[in-house]
Amino acid sequence: MAGPSLRPHVHWAQRHRELYLRVELSDVQHPDIAITDNVLHFKAQGHGAKGDNIYEFQIEFLEPVEPKPVCRVTQRQLNITVQKKESNWWERLTKQEKRPLFLAPDFDRWLDESDAEMELKEKEEEKINKMKIESRVPKDPFKHLKKGYLVMYNLVQFLGFSWIFVNMTVRLFILGKSFYDTFHTIADMMYFCQTLALMEIMNSLIGLVRSPLIPAVVQVFGRNFILFVVLGSLEEMQSKPVVFFIFYFWSIIELFRYPYYMLSCIGIEWKPLTWLRYTTWIPLYPLGGLAEAVCIIQSIPIFSETGKYSLGLPNPLNVTIQFSFLLQIYLIALFLGVFVNFRHLYKQRKQHLGPKKRKMK
Repeated sequence: MAGPSLRPHVHWAQRHRELYLRVELSDVQHPDIAITDNVLHFKAQGHGAKGDNIYEFQIEFLEPVEPKPVCRVTQRQLNITVQKKESNWWERLTKQEKRPLFLAPDFDRWLDESDAEMELKEKEEEKINKMKIESRVPKDPFKHLKKGYLVMYNLVQFLGFSWIFVNMTVRLFILGKSFYDTFHTIADMMYFCQTLALMEIMNSLIGLVRSPLIPAVVQVFGRNFILFVVLGSLEEMQSKPVVFFIFYFWSIIELFRYPYYMLSCIGIEWKPLTWLRYTTWIPLYPLGGLAEAVCIIQSIPIFSETGKYSLGLPNPLNVTIQFSFLLQIYLIALFLGVFVNFRHLYKQRKQHLGPKKRKMK
């Protein structure tokens, strides 16, 4: 004959809408839990008071409950939550008046009826207050339109910089083309992308995105100054190898930035992309800033010789402000701009990739 089944120690507590059962079994395997005809059937293998064995028990509830219990297994115990069919307070857990020996109150979660009513009242008040706060927040009728615009903007920029990156990579590493024709083959697309990038300043200015305004202004105007003023106006600069490095560093950075923002607009986060977005800039921003500085330094003698963009002041001053002198000042501003963006991105990296703070209970 089979011996009597082993029963684990079970602790219980209740609220007006729920029952909580804590089964004292560790390393639980293959739990079989079901509610039939208002009776909870439990069977599982685990380590309890009688060692590693199969434990089982049954509980016939005092009043009707929902037939679908929720089970959560941890290394040290097994927790079962059962929903009451009606929200009320039970005088005991089981239909039989005498409490089973394996069953005891869970004093860690135990509340008497008045305390449970107070807890329920607080939850209801919290829910009502939350609904009131949400009702006060005006709904934005243009929310979907704004989201659609941001998705399209980031998609177009991603496709543009992807074309630049792929074109430059294929031409140099597969077709064996030289550095010297980069501007003549890539400039039109770079003009388009960097002109469109002015919208990033506008988006931040009108509050369409939460990005700070200063870093956006520094990056967009800094790049456009190099592209339109230095490279676009000096044919001598357009055939220099430094153009390749400037365009290449710019495009690699944007390959990860724009798809990250595009997915963020629709509430999607892909962790590898997040890591790339907030990591690749660490080598690329200093290298891009160095390439831009080399470009400025190489252009200074050309601007000095041609006198282009130099400003002559009228008499009695009779002084000419050389544009090359302004470029030397711009070099200082360039490194300050790199520092501003570097500091901004470092803070963002800590926010997105840093260790998560534990919530206080």
